[in-house]
Order: sequence, then structure tokens, then C-alpha cells
Amino acid sequence: MNTQHQMHTKVNLNDLAYTTLVAPNQENWSDTMNSIVRPKSKKVWVDYLVQFRWILVIFIVLPMSLTLYLFYYLGELMSNRRSYKQRQKEHDENILKTIKRLKKRNPSKHGLICTARKPWVTVGMRNVDYKRARHFQVDLSAFCNILEIDHERMVAKCEPLVTMGQLTRVTVPMNLALAVVPELDDLTVGGLINGSGLEGSSHLYGLFTDTIVAYEIILADGKVVRATKDNKYSDLFYAIPWSQGTLGLLTCAEIKLITIKEYMKLTYKPVKGNLNDLARGYVDSFAPQFGDVDDKKVPDFVETIIYNPNEAVCMTGKYASKEEAKRNQTKINSIGWWFKPWFYQHAQTALKKGEFAEYIPIREYYHRHTRSYFWEAKLLLPFADQWWFRFLLGWMMPPKIPILKATQVESIRNYYHDMHVLQDLLVPLYKVSDALEWAHHEMEVYPIWVCPHRLYKHPYKTMVYPEPGFEQQQRRGDTAYAQMYTDIGLYYAPGPVLRGEVFDGSNAVSRMEQWLIENHGFETQYAVSELSEKNFWKMFDGELYGKCRRKYGAIGNFMTVYYKSKKGRKTEKEVHEAENVSVETPYALVDHS
Repeated sequence: MNTQHQMHTKVNLNDLAYTTLVAPNQENWSDTMNSIVRPKSKKVWVDYLVQFRWILVIFIVLPMSLTLYLFYYLGELMSNRRSYKQRQKEHDENILKTIKRLKKRNPSKHGLICTARKPWVTVGMRNVDYKRARHFQVDLSAFCNILEIDHERMVAKCEPLVTMGQLTRVTVPMNLALAVVPELDDLTVGGLINGSGLEGSSHLYGLFTDTIVAYEIILADGKVVRATKDNKYSDLFYAIPWSQGTLGLLTCAEIKLITIKEYMKLTYKPVKGNLNDLARGYVDSFAPQFGDVDDKKVPDFVETIIYNPNEAVCMTGKYASKEEAKRNQTKINSIGWWFKPWFYQHAQTALKKGEFAEYIPIREYYHRHTRSYFWEAKLLLPFADQWWFRFLLGWMMPPKIPILKATQVESIRNYYHDMHVLQDLLVPLYKVSDALEWAHHEMEVYPIWVCPHRLYKHPYKTMVYPEPGFEQQQRRGDTAYAQMYTDIGLYYAPGPVLRGEVFDGSNAVSRMEQWLIENHGFETQYAVSELSEKNFWKMFDGELYGKCRRKYGAIGNFMTVYYKSKKGRKTEKEVHEAENVSVETPYALVDHS
């Protein structure tokens, strides 16, 4: 099936590339896209398997997901019954067990260190192919507890497998929350640190990792270190984000807390026009002039959903007290009930009825995209957004992503890689319009999630970093210490696939990555990547990461971040080379001429 699609697509993609090169200007891209005629794809057995996968989801995946949810919830209740002192004691015991396990490793025959977590137990779409090769497993499954909520320091001390849903269940009743709470319940602290994470408050606080106060890391030699931004491990502190656990084993993180109120007053504002108009409406919804750091003028939460090339809804939120919400009783909307419309569809009503505001209970707002996985659930269960399904079975939603992945055969995994887009593009705010035009022309994925975030200028140059000299440009949203970026979330089947036309997902992602490199953008690492090693280190800065690999003994013990990200199964040659490497230099920095 994949070969057939690719054979049809290659000729068409060459035409596409040529059209892009000769297009007179970006304003005509949308019109050019409409004029491109793609050949129809030939349906094969995998297409039907995907089309009727909803049967498996309803009768197997949803019941198993509910069972797993209850199992995890009971585990949380048991953990919460123990005192912080007891949890810390258990944590210390698990640290000793982990160190003991590391001491048993013989580097010459046991392979590189990685966690024992199953390859399918991840939220991202990327196959964890590196775990199919020889490696030394370390079980970190016991590190799933909230160790402390420190009201004095305003810090939550968490183990890496603590989820966002678990945290908000504990903190929200205290009128506390993480400064950045990524929307999906099952996202873990460790995944958001070692990979990437942001959400609607990131225009104030930055990426999830920018809210970390301290990391506890076990190095390859078994030494436990606590890294902060101002202690002797400050270089390691700044190198850990986006490193995917290739510098050491993360066992604990201290995360910044903020005080919150009981409700979110959310304003929905429709915007219509072309993609440039939609981008301008998005920027105008929140971005202050350069250097304006008065957060009272800026919303607490910002996101925009672009439903098609001509319509979007910009949403801005402000924390509101219970008293304020009760004074506006008719505007309270508890969106968390299973029978309520999915959030993105509810927001879409603003396109017909115009601007409006309402009050949403704060925890329900935090996790507003969980039940429908933004809009991805529509592909799994085409009728799950209908009132009758929501009423009868909506309480079982969403299906757990690990169970979905565990029930996928290889052919379906490859199909989703080729015929589906699940990518987050991090681009400078002033390039949002260009990025939207590019995404429309190349991928045609709608809806699009758009969310701003600060990218800080740190004492060390980290893997992701602002444009050099950005502060001199004095653009909207920027400050002297941070450049405003935007996450453009593309999560759905591309338009050509929905129309039954050929589409080469690998080729499209490759062109997306090249566009990001040329425009100082970044690709989040949970997604499927087509980057070569050279281009990987063109997109991400590897200098600090490489220094910390050498300084803290990761070379020859932990795989590199590129090796871990690389698509496809690892060959025995690659495994052997990774295990026996003694010196590393990021590939892009080497002169191969």
C-alpha cells in the first residue's frame, strides 16, 4: 500500500515543488493550492482496516481505557493517603534500587541505558524504534508520585510519571496550579521535560521547562545530582530540556506553582478573512508592544483555532473568582460533562453567533481538549461527536493512547505515518502568517491550533533558542529577555487524504523541517521526524548538550538525542557504533568537505 501511494505521489510532489518555486508571492499560495490536481489514490486493504477501526475502539479500546483509568485513579488515591514524608522515603528507596540496577550493567555486553517503559506507552505518534534494538533497561515505573506541594516555596515536587490530570486533581482544590498546564490529562512531567510542552499560559511563562526550579538526575555512574539554574550543575539544568533522557535518568522535578481562581472567564472572538487576516487577529488578541511587561494588560490564557483558511476563533481567558461567576450564573458553562459538545466545536459556534464570553470551572478549562484529543478523536470515531454517542458512551472517552498504539499492527502504524499529520511547529510570532500559508499549501490540515509562547534568552545557549539579535528588532510580543514564538499545531489527516488523493507524509514532513530550519523554527520531538543527523543539529543547537554529554559521562552509556529521535529501526551497525563511541561532535559542526 505504501509503495503504491509513494509511486503515485513522487511525480505529483515534484509538480508541487515546482509550483512552489515559481509562485510569484505567498499571497497566491492558497489559490495555487486549489489549482493543483492530484491523482486519486488506489484503495487497498489497509484503508478499509483504518476506516472500520472504530469497531475495535468501541468494543475493546474504550472498555480497556476505562479500566486502566480506574486502575491509575485508585493508585493516585492510595498515594495521596500516604504522607509526604512516607512518599519521600519510598522515593529514596526507589533511587537506591535504580542505582543498584545501574551498577549491574556491563557496558561491553548489555547495551545503552534506557527506561523499561514499553514502546507503546507514549502519548506521541512516533514509534519508539530504538527500544527494538539491544539496550539495558532500567525500571522507573515506581516514580509516579507527587512528593510534596510546598506552599511556602510555591513549588510542586513531582516524580517523572506524574500526569497533568493527577496534578490538577491535587492542586486545583488548593487554588494552586502549575504555571503551565498542558491540556491533555495523560501528559507526564518527565515527557514534558525531556520532550517539549506548552499551553495557553506560555505567552507569560514560556515552555513547561521554563517553570522548572530543580531537577533530580541519576547520572550514568549512579551519582544523584540536583541541578538548578544557579548551582554547580547549572549547565546540566539548561541542557536537560529536549534531551529526551539522554543525559541521565530524571527521577524528580520541582515545578513552579501559581495561585489561581475557581473559574476561567473565556472570551470567544470570531475572525474572518484570508490567512493573513486570521494571523493578524490572533496577534492582536494578546500581543503587547515591545517591552510592555504589564501582565495585567495581557490575558492569562490565549489560544486560537483556525477552522479553515477563512475562519478562526480567538480565545482569551482571565481567571475569575467563584463570586464573579455566580453573579453571572447564566454564563457558567461546565464543559467537562461527558454529554457536552467537544470544546473545539463549542468554540466554533462563535463563527455564527458572534463574540461572547462565559465562565468555565478552572479544572475543566485546563483539560478542555482531553476528551476529543483536540479533534483527533473524530478520525478514530467519526460519530463520537454526535449527541447520541456523547450521551450513551461519551463517559468512556477518551480512549487511552497507549492502548490505541498497543492494538495497532505495523501496517496501521506505517499508514498513520504516511497519511496523517501530528506536528507542532514552533515559529517566531512575526512569521505566523508565513507559516500558516506554508502549512496550507503543503499539508492542508484543518483545524489548526495556534498558541503563543515565550522563548527565553538563557545564560546558556540551549537546544531551542531565540533568534540572535531579536531584541533589537523590537517586535510586538518580544521583550529584552524573551522572543515571542507560536506553536502551530497540525493534528489531523491532510486534505488530499480526506479527498482520496495521493499524499506522501514523509516528503511533506521533510519539507516542513527544511522550512523550519530556514526560518529559525523548531519541531517538537514527540512527533515523527525525517531529519538527517546533519539537519537535526542545524535545527537544534548541540554545543551545550554535547559538553554535558562529555562532562557527565553520558557518552557510551546513554544514546544520543538524535539516535533516539531517528525514525526507523536501528541496525546492528548503528547499535554497535552508539555503544562504543568515545568522542562526540554534533554532526552539523563537522566539516565534511
